[in-house]
Amino acid sequence: MRMSASGLSALLHGVARGRPLAPDAAFDLLELAPLPRLMAAAEATARAGFGDAVTYSRKVFIPLTQLCRDVCHYCTFAKAPRRLAAAYLSLDEVLAIARAGEAAGCKEALFTLGDRPEARYGVARRALEELGAASTLDYLRTAAGRVLADTTLLPHLNPGLMAAADFAALRPVAASMGLMLETASPRLSGRGGPHFGSPDKLPGRRLATLRAAGEARVAMTTGLLIGIGETRRERIEALLALRAMHEQYGHLQEVIIQNFRAKPGTKMAGAPEPALEEQLWTIAVARLLLGPTMSIQAPPNLQPEALAQLVAAGINDWGGVSPVTPDHVNPEAPWPHLLELERRTAAAGRALVERLALGPRYAQQPERWTEPAVATRVRRMSDAHGWARTDRWVAGSGAPLPEGVQRELAAARPARLVLADELSAVLAAAQRGEELEEGAIERLFAAQGRDLARVVDAADRLRAEVVGDTVTYVVNRNINYTNICLYHCGFCAFSKGRGAASLRGPGYNLDLEEIARRTIEAEARGATEVCLQGGIHPDFTGATYLAIVAAVKRAVPAMHVHAFSPLEVSHGARTLGLPLGEYLERLRDAGLSTLPGTAAEILDDEIRALICPDKLRTDQWVEVLAAAHRVGLRTTATIMFGHVERPVHWARHLLRLRRLQAETGGITEFVPLPYVHMEAPIGRRGLTRTGPTWREALLMHAVARLALHPLIPNIQASWVKLGVDGVATCLAAGANDMGGTLMDESITRSAGGVHGQCLEAPELAALASRIGRPARQRSTLYSPLTQETAGAAHRLQGLG
Repeated sequence: MRMSASGLSALLHGVARGRPLAPDAAFDLLELAPLPRLMAAAEATARAGFGDAVTYSRKVFIPLTQLCRDVCHYCTFAKAPRRLAAAYLSLDEVLAIARAGEAAGCKEALFTLGDRPEARYGVARRALEELGAASTLDYLRTAAGRVLADTTLLPHLNPGLMAAADFAALRPVAASMGLMLETASPRLSGRGGPHFGSPDKLPGRRLATLRAAGEARVAMTTGLLIGIGETRRERIEALLALRAMHEQYGHLQEVIIQNFRAKPGTKMAGAPEPALEEQLWTIAVARLLLGPTMSIQAPPNLQPEALAQLVAAGINDWGGVSPVTPDHVNPEAPWPHLLELERRTAAAGRALVERLALGPRYAQQPERWTEPAVATRVRRMSDAHGWARTDRWVAGSGAPLPEGVQRELAAARPARLVLADELSAVLAAAQRGEELEEGAIERLFAAQGRDLARVVDAADRLRAEVVGDTVTYVVNRNINYTNICLYHCGFCAFSKGRGAASLRGPGYNLDLEEIARRTIEAEARGATEVCLQGGIHPDFTGATYLAIVAAVKRAVPAMHVHAFSPLEVSHGARTLGLPLGEYLERLRDAGLSTLPGTAAEILDDEIRALICPDKLRTDQWVEVLAAAHRVGLRTTATIMFGHVERPVHWARHLLRLRRLQAETGGITEFVPLPYVHMEAPIGRRGLTRTGPTWREALLMHAVARLALHPLIPNIQASWVKLGVDGVATCLAAGANDMGGTLMDESITRSAGGVHGQCLEAPELAALASRIGRPARQRSTLYSPLTQETAGAAHRLQGLG
């Protein structure tokens, strides 16, 4: 009995929202629903999980051996020994292919090979003996290990059937592995079937290998080969088997829906190929059965004229595309040129995004899915979404801005596109000043291509509306009075243990006279503010911080004292046995003017437990700021991003700040601080990413403008982290402030930053002029200075 239209709509709507179909409903619905309805629901489901991104891996194929004990009736990859120059590639040949791929920008080395050829061919056994390998899998371990050690590539292995011991042996040299299920029907292994005579293609054995991979915590690519004689019902049965396994282990990083291609010289050379509609139906079914978060792939070279239809059916990935080597499994089908693939993906309304061999969701947790050496490489090669890093820009490094992102902005921004879609709704809500949902903020951070330009343009227009075109800055001096610290933040290269030496010098502790001297010198150079922060010295108490403020005010009574992170305030109050509010009142009365909202890092305890476990918890940090606001002390607020966190944590951070500001109104500005990894302890140990990508740094400023509107009007771009070109670009992406001249920047330089210790006021003004914007010196509280004060600062800074 055909399902009613209302029942069909309810089921499809539920699937798009992540509600899994029961097996009975799968058969009832997916065999009877019309293809256009299935595709529409599948595309909506794919967009719910992946937005506009369609991913691919830039890879090089390494056919380690084309010998195989199986005789699949459609395969041209496997060859008899007489047709091969050698049974196996030598290690030199393997490395030559890998290095050619590396030179072409590949990030993945895909090892393809036949299943246990030594079980069938004496030539394979003799070759392995000469290579010093006990088996094909043993030689694969050696070859993949050499690629991992001698190149920057991530190995992905397709070795066929394996047991637990095989996964244990290969896991240390692989980012991921793959095994196509192809079909769950034993019928196709019977006499006359495409898998007759191929013991490794028995579905039960392949499912057992996939199960062993789950138990070994290996991220696996699998999939179906359609059109080899299976029925639609059998495809559903195969997909349900994969779904059940994934629900147990969570290890299926991708499901490929590959269409059979008839190849000359095979037993199935005359077999009919499946119609495009069959592949579209199967993709849509796979998407609806497997849900919004499963990555579903269709190889672009096997349906080159139907890429838009494949996207509309629910895929989110094109698989591996090689600029170097052919598709050894389908040599008759050349890979599309990457620029053409990008163009055609865009024509389908999506953005082409490069990924790694380890899929994006798995690359965000490499410590779970790979061994430590591989995990380090994955972190260094990926961004916060788990996508591949595609540029060489690193915060604090002085590297030029990547041309690709700049081209995207230049190409799309003049059009100021207005589209009726989900992103438009999010941008409109932000412009109205509404609090965005966590998922909506994540969606902004995922913007690519045309959407990147839309987010940046919306932020820039909102900036112009709220604060105008004038770019502000403060003339100030940093005084970091000690780098000796009780705490052990994993990202900090500035702090030292008592008397410790490091790559950037020994521990120090400035006395009050030196702090006063530096304050007087700052005034002489035109500074209106001194910013004081330091490590938590074991001898410091709350009285120490009071004495520091008093020393500054005695030296220069008019100087604005912007001092003490929430951690320092908390430490000071605790050592004196005072409530936060009372201690902050004492600091205020001693002359403290404002607090830097630093030590925020990421306001999420899941991340703080990883990077600064002995530091303030999120609620404690928020309480210090709230207490400061209650006693009349205003603060800034920061985020340090690009290390181990994900976009969901950025969203939570921004929402916590927005809600604090809605309660107290005490935050003057938001300052994104890209993580500088070069000398950071956890960075040197390979436990973090290499800071944010340029796209992420740009988006942090733009999304902050949108997510914090209208409560926090000022967004600052840090020249210390971004460089002058980076600041100029962020000033056209929602930022309106360049921070301070600093005079003595040491924290970022300790982490490996190269952008200098001071940027004079005339240089900041010139930076704004370069993008056609006026500049104005401000006070710490963003009030304009008198003409006399500003002029004096400029004259003194010009002498700098």
